[in-house]
Amino acid sequence: MKISIGSKIIEGPWGGGNLFVINLKNFLMSKGHDVIHHLDDDDIDIILMTSPNHKAESSSFGYKDIYKYIKKIKSDSIVVHRINECDERKGTKNVNKFILNSNRVADATIFVSSWIESLYLNQGFNSENSRVILSGSDKEIFNRDNQNIWDQRSQLKIVTHHWGNNWNKGFEIYSKLDKMIYNNELGLDIKFTYIGNVPKNFNFKTSTLLSPISGIELAEKLKDNHIYLTASLFEPSGNHHIEGAQCGLPLLFVNSGGLPEYCNGYGVMFENNDFNNKLLYLIKNYENYLNKVRKYPRNSEIMSRDYLNYFEELLKSKNQIIEKRQNLKLKSFLNI
Repeated sequence: MKISIGSKIIEGPWGGGNLFVINLKNFLMSKGHDVIHHLDDDDIDIILMTSPNHKAESSSFGYKDIYKYIKKIKSDSIVVHRINECDERKGTKNVNKFILNSNRVADATIFVSSWIESLYLNQGFNSENSRVILSGSDKEIFNRDNQNIWDQRSQLKIVTHHWGNNWNKGFEIYSKLDKMIYNNELGLDIKFTYIGNVPKNFNFKTSTLLSPISGIELAEKLKDNHIYLTASLFEPSGNHHIEGAQCGLPLLFVNSGGLPEYCNGYGVMFENNDFNNKLLYLIKNYENYLNKVRKYPRNSEIMSRDYLNYFEELLKSKNQIIEKRQNLKLKSFLNI
């Protein structure tokens, strides 16, 4: 089949959406399918809408372009909308409304967590032809090879990494941990490393701040640490904690968004008011969670296989889907 993915691939460190596209494309091509990032061909079977806004930096086409394609070029292409964004994540105001509106052009929808699916269901999303497919990272890069295991005597190393610098990425907790280490509140030798971008004028007192890195370089840096921390709020999916878990690091994760779906059973969950106690609990039970995280099940191969299976399922039902496709009365807001 021919699949068009609505995102450009950006080289070097970037967000989780870029990694998703790279991993999915590589898997689909390895199975003999054609993958493109445009709507110039007249024989596209599946159109995967990843960013409805064509003005987004990583977007290669938006929902208006898709509407024109299925109306004027190939009416039996199946449109799948992957939803991994919401207002709650960055404190915006119109993203949810825009996504719900643009979703009207889709025949099927994939959510990256049950949490974000529930969020949109509560806001009026029609759940017909939708499912949840959890994200995953490349196990050839993010794995336990040469992992640095904590001996429970030497310095304990905690790490996190983010591309985005929005405050909701967890900077309240990251700042709190930094101050705890600076004031030696836990009475333990702890080092915290943050890899990625930070808010403007944000500074750590004693923690290590590294510029964004990716791929093998990032995996090696993660594996030099012992615990992976994520305090990212309202995260629909995210890749950072997946990469940390695949590298064998027990997870210390906030109870927010889709994180529990990805992290439960492979670390310790905390609320903002019990972070200190949960950190100490994880340290005390480090070896137990080290053994558990070795069985972490999420990777990009499983994720991509689920996408391919869904695409094939949709194509088998193409005639029924096209028959049920509503007469898209979108001209009023598409300006076409």
